Amino acid sequence: MSGPVDDFDWAALRAEAVAINARAYAPYSGYRVGAAARVDDGRTVVGCNVENAAYGVTLCAECGLVSQLHAEGGGRLTHFVCVNGEAEVIMPCGRCRQLLWENGGANLLVETPAGVLPMSEVLPQAFGPDDLERARA
Repeated sequence: MSGPVDDFDWAALRAEAVAINARAYAPYSGYRVGAAARVDDGRTVVGCNVENAAYGVTLCAECGLVSQLHAEGGGRLTHFVCVNGEAEVIMPCGRCRQLLWENGGANLLVETPAGVLPMSEVLPQAFGPDDLERARA
């Protein structure tokens, strides 16, 4: 993999994403997504996509993952991966890149089809909490 030097067990995290992928609810698109992330306290959080007949209210896998993160006490994401129904590593959508930035920041490591990249390269020039703090000052 290209990207930052990291001895993290990406295969184990990917296996968590594949396992939760089986629980995805995707009756409309048939496109299942599973996501898994490591938290700075060592926990692993997961999520899967949940579609809805009203397409606009479909929940991405990352939404469920971030909800689990906060439901279990919060923390910061340090490593993240998402996979499709064929267990291939995929990129998070734009909305989910913003969720990941908010909960992991610039240094969150993301496994992508191009290798492991820091969030600062996955979402360059991101808007986040620091921008709001500067606006208040």
